[in-house]
Amino acid sequence: MPSISCRCIFLSIIVYTCQYSRIRLATMASEGKQNPMKDIKVDKLILNCCVGESGDRLTRAARVLEQLTGQQPVYSKARYTLRSFGIRRNEKISVHVTVRGEKALEILERGLKVKEYELLQQNFSETGNFGFGINEHIDLGIKYDPTTGIYGMDFFVCLTRAGARVSRRKIRQSRVGFAHRIKKEDAIKWFQDKFEGVVLAKASSTVFKSRIFHGNTPTSTH
Repeated sequence: MPSISCRCIFLSIIVYTCQYSRIRLATMASEGKQNPMKDIKVDKLILNCCVGESGDRLTRAARVLEQLTGQQPVYSKARYTLRSFGIRRNEKISVHVTVRGEKALEILERGLKVKEYELLQQNFSETGNFGFGINEHIDLGIKYDPTTGIYGMDFFVCLTRAGARVSRRKIRQSRVGFAHRIKKEDAIKWFQDKFEGVVLAKASSTVFKSRIFHGNTPTSTH
């Protein structure tokens, strides 16, 4: 009997919690408020600078990222050998750094300012993340140093919602529901609302010409 009564109490608590949540969501919808669990925020910003070779150029690229973020960058190695590019397996060819919090938003806004707050639809992934590249790091407000040179870099932005941790935690791991996942349309809408940005269907002729001039990859050095 005690076990049955405990089950009844437990079920009644669950029913009451569900009803309270539905009433609260209905009240917020009638008042024009959004569910705070649906708010999108920047989880992390990854800055990547691929040089294609080890040595002084890679060291200078790491110095640029450290000057930009104030953090110690991490070196990445080649996965396999490419003789045509002169790359050996396990050779350090790029450097990257991960930034979170307010600093990530600050650096992201500086990068979007270089792009004039214009991105393409193909910059956004189906999982709600987006990325873009710049050709010259001095456009971010860093003073030009002749001994360092000019480097381009890639920006990768990972967006998240509250509660996404349940899919990564070790204890009582669960899956994020489909309605709570960030989709491509959600990321585009967040970008437009947060930065008043413009999302183009395809690149304009001026952008195409600049890519031809600067090189196909945004991480080319000059």
